[in-house]
Amino acid sequence: MTTDSTRLATMAVHGGQAPCPTTGAVMPPIYLSSTYAQCSPGVHQGFEYTRSHNPTRYALERSISRLEGSALSESQDVSFGGFAYSSGLAAISCLLDTLTAGDHVVAMDDLYGGTHRLFTQVRARSQGLQFSFVDLSDTAALEAAITDQTKLIWVETPTNPMLKVADLAAIACIARERGILTACDNTFATPILQRPLEIGFDVVMHSATKYLGGHSDVVAGILATGNADIATQLRFHQNSVGSILGPLDSYLVLRGIKTLDLRMRRHCESASKVADMLAAHPKVKTTLYPTRNDHPQHAVALKQMQLDGQPAGGGMISIELKTDLQGSRRFLEAVRIFTLAESLGGVESLVNHPAIMTHAAVPADQRAALGISDSLVRLSIGIEDVNDLLEDIDNALNAIP
Repeated sequence: MTTDSTRLATMAVHGGQAPCPTTGAVMPPIYLSSTYAQCSPGVHQGFEYTRSHNPTRYALERSISRLEGSALSESQDVSFGGFAYSSGLAAISCLLDTLTAGDHVVAMDDLYGGTHRLFTQVRARSQGLQFSFVDLSDTAALEAAITDQTKLIWVETPTNPMLKVADLAAIACIARERGILTACDNTFATPILQRPLEIGFDVVMHSATKYLGGHSDVVAGILATGNADIATQLRFHQNSVGSILGPLDSYLVLRGIKTLDLRMRRHCESASKVADMLAAHPKVKTTLYPTRNDHPQHAVALKQMQLDGQPAGGGMISIELKTDLQGSRRFLEAVRIFTLAESLGGVESLVNHPAIMTHAAVPADQRAALGISDSLVRLSIGIEDVNDLLEDIDNALNAIP
């Protein structure tokens, strides 16, 4: 078991884990059993039913709780600060379950399309929640949007797909003064680059399908908190609703986390070089990458997203091409190493057209207002040789008339 002073790279490998006390197995076993024997009614070894308790899932939950800096205590039999779900949207849904009908949520205007759909087309109707979408990179806009009914501030940073960066410390301060819950989708940055709980946020969420899993072979979601009252609510709702992560998927995410620090270093190094190349290319109108000097929230990104004390922009880049939809299609169909596909954060490089793919659920007028045009392309930079990636992008850009 690691200590609180353990560095992140070591914590990613060992955090919240110890060899199996029965066999000495180094990796936590995959416990597929759905139920557990009791020696007398209600007398058991801490495990009754896998929806409620599963040793493999607990190992993953302890790992992410430690990586995100939760101060809640833990044991080999349970995690008090981490919660694993069947998808990122299931994780968000569990947090929303802690709210009451009529509560108001202030959310980032630029969100993953699935999150926007969940908020506007599901929970606004089924739960009676009210949502305001504002640019949370502007704290004045946040303060103007808060009402007496505001119970949650939902932040993505960097955002998907426009890579806006919100000042988490400033938002946490505003919310704390008003007693409002704060939650951050930390999928793009991962705990290797950004740890919202340590900045003052109440809850962190991950689509573990992305960088935490890292290999495009699992769908999962994570919540982490350092607040004991919130943790109690989340554990109750996780068990009551039942959208838990299965044992095999928990194992796969935990395996991915062990190389998270190594992979994020490669993602960041390569993405920085790719962003510089794109910014200088005559067929690229705009390049969005958080730590570039021309990024609108560059100063916040330098302060908030760091690796070994140095600014790190992550593995995601968005670009606007100097072309129309047809030209964008030519570019997307011409890549050979990049794969045109949904999702992101895997070891392989992916490219995506947000307006048609990940953000099609966002109304067209809202996409236009955010800058999600037919010429916008999102790139997830993998761990391949960066020179091959640069050549592939250059060749595809030359396919644009």
